[in-house]
Formats: sequence, C-alpha cells, structure tokens
Amino acid sequence: MSSPATARRLWALGEPFHALTYFAAEAREAFAAVGLPGFWAGYFAGRAAPLGPVGAAVVTATFGSFAPGFVARRVPEVWTAVTPAGALAARLAGVDAAVQRVLPGWAGSSDAREAAALARRAAEAVDVLGRPLAAANTAVGWPGEPHLVLWQALTTLREHRGDGHLAALLQRELLGLPALVLAAVAGTTSAEWLQRARGWTPEDWAVAAESLAERGLLADGELTAEALAVRAAAEADTDRLALRPWRVLGDTGCARLAELLVPVRRAVVTAGDWPAGNPIGVPDPP
Repeated sequence: MSSPATARRLWALGEPFHALTYFAAEAREAFAAVGLPGFWAGYFAGRAAPLGPVGAAVVTATFGSFAPGFVARRVPEVWTAVTPAGALAARLAGVDAAVQRVLPGWAGSSDAREAAALARRAAEAVDVLGRPLAAANTAVGWPGEPHLVLWQALTTLREHRGDGHLAALLQRELLGLPALVLAAVAGTTSAEWLQRARGWTPEDWAVAAESLAERGLLADGELTAEALAVRAAAEADTDRLALRPWRVLGDTGCARLAELLVPVRRAVVTAGDWPAGNPIGVPDPP
C-alpha cells in the first residue's frame, strides 16, 4: 500500500497548482476586485475564509509560522472588506483565470476530469480530528468545474498535511519561528525571504537562533547532527500523518494522479507562477 514517500511526492507535485492562489497575478486581481488589495490581504482572507470570520489569534495559531503582529495588521480587518463567502468566491475566480492562462485548453480535458476525480476521492477521506484547516476545507462546497475541483481537493489535502506538520513541530518544541530558522540554515529558503514573508524581525530571528544554539541544534551558524535528526524525524512524521487519505487511492491511483500532475506542475513552474526559493519550502518531486 502507498508509503509516506507517496504522500510527500504528491504534495510536491500538487503544491504549485494550489499556490496559484498566492502567486498568480489573476489571483491578486480577483482579491483586489472584492476589496482586498495587495498580496497579504488576499492571502489571509482567502486561506482563512473556510474557518469563517476568525480573528488574528486563530489565524496565527492555525497557520503556524507568522509573527502575531504581522497577522494582526490584516486580520480581522479583512472581514470588513469581504465576507468569508466572498473571499472563497474570489479565490476560485482567481485560480480559474490563472488556469486558463497557464494551461490553455486543459481545464475541460479528460486529464483534468480524471485528476479531479482522483484527488477528490482522497480529499473526502481526510481525517479531521485535530486538523482545523483540513476540517474547514472539507466543509467548503465542491465547485462544478473539474479543474476547480482538483484545486479544492489539493488545497484540502495540503492543509491536512500542514495541520499534521504543525503537530510534528509542536511535539518537538519547534513550532513557529524556530522551525523557520532551522529551515533557512538548512537552505530550504532564505532567511531574508522568510523574515519578510512571515513578519519576523532580524531581532526576533537572532533570539530564536540563540535559543536553538542553547538547545544544541545550531553551532557556528550550522545545523548540528541533532538538528538534522530532529528535522528528519519531523518530516517523516509529517509524511506519515499525511498518508491516510492517499491510501484510499492505492498505489495505482496515486501513481496515476502523480502522472497527471507532472505536466500541470511543469506548466505552472514554466509560466513563472512558482517563484524559486519561495517560503513554502516545497522540495522538487523525486
């Protein structure tokens, strides 16, 4: 039956398609059209909308990597511009427009329909206990068009994975800024980008790095052997905790979905809608 490595590969293949809602110009335009100008207003409203009109504390807790003050500068103010339902409609409109540009003619194809059916089957099998973002996304109604069904399914699955990842980090007392510092030292993405994209100051960063050094996880600005082992264990737990919904597809279904996602991912990357070194930190698929 499907292994944790399968969960990681499908995440790596599907994440650029999900991330059209962040990086595509059409997504920003759709959010701006409903009163959410600028990148971050659309990001926070669009991603948090399945939870309802929640406040900054809930968004900070469920997203898991942003500085609280950075979140509070946008939430709950975004809900004065748009309702959660309006934000959900805008995020689908943005993704729809982006897909038409990035993958012309693909949205109505048999491949899109097959990928949507497979991903939806997996998404409907997510376990939601202790996974607030996954649970919230399972309550979002399914769109009518296959390419948007695929997007919603991959979004639910990535939030399911993300909820599990936060649990793995929390268990190791790395949730939030400490995990980001270790990721930057590991070269997953740059410290400068993470500070800018997650709202942490250089002073915050230095304090976290000092604490990690005291714990024996950093030495001379490098990861220690213990840090490498801790990060590997957290990633392994994340893959394991993400596996359950993929098991319903079996090895054959997972392999077929991966095959269908390869050209989709390639198109998004080629179009420039998956910035290199972005703070999401997704590895290239094996």
